[in-house]
Amino acid sequence: MSINKLENLRKKKEKILAGGGEKRIEKQHKSGKLTARERINMLFDEGTFVELDAFVIHRCTNFGMENIEAPAEGVVTGYGQVDGRLVFSYAQDFTVIGGSLGEMHANKIVKVLDNALKMGAPVVGLNDSGGARIQEAVDALSGYGKIFFKNTIASGVIPQITAIMGPCAGGAVYSPAITDFVFMVDKTSQMFITGPQVIETVTGEKVTAEALGGAMTHNSISGVAHFMSSNDEQVINDIRKLLDYLPSNNMEEPPTFEVNDDINRMIEELNTIIPDNPNKPYDMHDIISAVVDNGEFMEYQPYFAKNILTLYARINGTTVGIVANQPKVLAGCLDVNASDKAGRFIRTCDAFNIPLLTVVDVPGFLPGTAQEYGGIIRHGAKMLYAYSEATVPKVTLIVRKAYGGAYLAMCSKDLGADLVLAWPNAEIAVMGPMGAANIIFRKDINGADDPVKMREQKIESYKDEFATPYKAAERGFVDDIIEPSTTRQRLVDAFNMLSSKREDRPSKKHGNIPL
Repeated sequence: MSINKLENLRKKKEKILAGGGEKRIEKQHKSGKLTARERINMLFDEGTFVELDAFVIHRCTNFGMENIEAPAEGVVTGYGQVDGRLVFSYAQDFTVIGGSLGEMHANKIVKVLDNALKMGAPVVGLNDSGGARIQEAVDALSGYGKIFFKNTIASGVIPQITAIMGPCAGGAVYSPAITDFVFMVDKTSQMFITGPQVIETVTGEKVTAEALGGAMTHNSISGVAHFMSSNDEQVINDIRKLLDYLPSNNMEEPPTFEVNDDINRMIEELNTIIPDNPNKPYDMHDIISAVVDNGEFMEYQPYFAKNILTLYARINGTTVGIVANQPKVLAGCLDVNASDKAGRFIRTCDAFNIPLLTVVDVPGFLPGTAQEYGGIIRHGAKMLYAYSEATVPKVTLIVRKAYGGAYLAMCSKDLGADLVLAWPNAEIAVMGPMGAANIIFRKDINGADDPVKMREQKIESYKDEFATPYKAAERGFVDDIIEPSTTRQRLVDAFNMLSSKREDRPSKKHGNIPL
């Protein structure tokens, strides 16, 4: 081979690696963002990334595009290793025509998704794009459609992670929404269907891009995003951390790590962690951190629907997905947003063979016209559906209140819990003692010489008889009542026992979840 040909190859590659050039790279850095290639290098183990389709170019000749070069077609694609495991990725390059998506740009992303499906490996998309390349018109829209379709086909087969690391507007937002996990970077990323200018023109509303579609907006209000990071470096580290909790595909089990936390550790503080006053709140995080390995977890949607917690953690070195009521917020009641959040999390865990631990302290569904008009029946049914559909090991721990339909929605025995444990102070009933006594003993109370005293007596009587875990245990709805201090031991044992669980559902095209 001649030296000239090698030199030609090297020069072409140097030009591609330079992206949009020094000025645009400098502008990217000044805006607090890394370049696509810097992000890719940070994501993958050093020296393992292999780029594909670097020489792809667009074929648009509209509006002077025939004179515009777009190195790597504005998106870096390829594969490599993350902590020694195969991962595919694409990173949009904002320094090249604003990272805009055209026909060939989209084809590169679709090819990455195709390869990841064939190999059974996760895909990480790093989005930083001005949107559809207007010069390519319908070809650009077609590109988005192909990506949406491929995201959907890959859903539940391989983990799909998207990081929004710049603007993401119009049709571009729907690919992230279809993927399993959406990360956003605070202050430098936005997502919206229509931008502030269009909104002001059409509706008269004035809103900033950050307030409309910033990271905190989508993490706390809309629920579109699942994680928020402070900068590009942190979001990459957070993605690597999440991948450690996930299997590579739906045919594999989650990775197992060596345990350096005693599996027989007694936790005496759990014996007194629940307040004597049943209406007094406490932080459910304290229970979870006490029982999982080394007190470590990664919380999913920590800013959205805070009345329910969803987290990834490890018990005995193996990933578990945890769903838990948070008594500190709305007394731990289930509402529209909590039901959506939990339902999605449960289905994600089930798709990727991640066992579920449900920690229950729920007084009911949140009452009120706003909830009823908002469709709490439909949204609450998502949790019932998700738990019933899930075939992964399911362990439920009732630590305090478990009332009514919300008790069922938090993975009761009837919804397929494989093992239900309860603490001695658990209250499992149709409703709270006060409400139950008012209904059952209404005539006795109203006819008494001292209605207030009679009411108190009847409430205590109901508490002693029914507001305990023992009636449920007598009927087999609770498998065991345990000392709180032994909870870690019992959970380790439970998930060990369930590790060989096999359960099938009837063959069908798909169920009809109440969306």
